[in-house]
Amino acid sequence: MNQLEKTLADFDAANAEDPNTEIVNGQTIAKELIYGQRMTAQLHKFLSNPSEALQLAARSQHICRWKIPRSDYPMDRQGYKKWRLDLAVFHGETAGTILIKNGYSADTVQRVKDLLLKRSLKRDDEVQALEDVVCLVFIEFYLEDFASKHDEAKLIDIIQKTWNKMSENGHTAALKLPLSDSMLALITKALQA
Repeated sequence: MNQLEKTLADFDAANAEDPNTEIVNGQTIAKELIYGQRMTAQLHKFLSNPSEALQLAARSQHICRWKIPRSDYPMDRQGYKKWRLDLAVFHGETAGTILIKNGYSADTVQRVKDLLLKRSLKRDDEVQALEDVVCLVFIEFYLEDFASKHDEAKLIDIIQKTWNKMSENGHTAALKLPLSDSMLALITKALQA
């Protein structure tokens, strides 16, 4: 196993401890473990040759996320933003510890942290690619469940915000995802609004 494979396996081992689970193809799997694997798969579909730092950031995007629950923060917009920022820092630190253990340089560790913090979104191609992949994974795997819990006005707002974070390449990839008719109709409606 090379350095990258070993590190991805260590990220997976950390995420396998998630007490929250999801049923995937009839199997119960830790929620953040499958999320990380979906991120990697989507990254390789989206980019033919992603850098090692980008591969590491994609797999550790939600590393150990359950350790900082949303419920620990005020249930308003400010609380949500604070939670998201604290998570990004936490993901960077958690991934950084594993990266150092696996012999990565300080420069690579910092690059992965910068990617996870989404520094220079819209100006840094790799940060933008990571954000596109995050959005694509959300649309393909989580939007349908999210839609079942929210009214249409909220969903349209979320889809529009998601779309605005994406690049043109991200938009093109999103419209090629294997979505249900209802989700495709919802996305179309959000984009026409």
